[in-house]
Amino acid sequence: MKPLAEQMAMYAAYHRNPRNRATHFFGVPAIAFAILIPMAWASVTLGDARISLAMVFTAAVLLYYLALDRPLAIASAILFIPMLMMAEWVAAQGTVTGLWTFAAFFVGGWVFQLVGHVWEGRKPALLDNLMQIFVAPLFLMVEAAQMLGLRRDLQVAVAERMPAYLPR
Repeated sequence: MKPLAEQMAMYAAYHRNPRNRATHFFGVPAIAFAILIPMAWASVTLGDARISLAMVFTAAVLLYYLALDRPLAIASAILFIPMLMMAEWVAAQGTVTGLWTFAAFFVGGWVFQLVGHVWEGRKPALLDNLMQIFVAPLFLMVEAAQMLGLRRDLQVAVAERMPAYLPR
């Protein structure tokens, strides 16, 4: 597994335009929420507990973030767990409601993302490395932390590594 600074540097190289980064603050959470809805339909019951694929997926992503950076993983959990709960609730409203909600958030999220990449003038990072789809939410956490004046150490480390990922 690549260190956090390395992963953030690659992602940052595809997201240098402030308008593109702004669109991702809407698009990434919308897509993440959307994909949890159909995952919530796939579930098993163990005793009195219902475990959905959305729960397992969210736990796996948060564990991955925990392996990269504990404070950022905790901050991500504060946002992801309510998102998971909302996706589970939407999924429980039935297939029609779930599909419409999924479609609205998924398509809307990608519209935001793609408009941002038009402004950026560079294709989305996930087209070069599919793992970047899992890095996107964590990148937003890093961006938010840096807006609050936190994680300057990470900001410096990313800036040092980013030139390797810029187009030549």
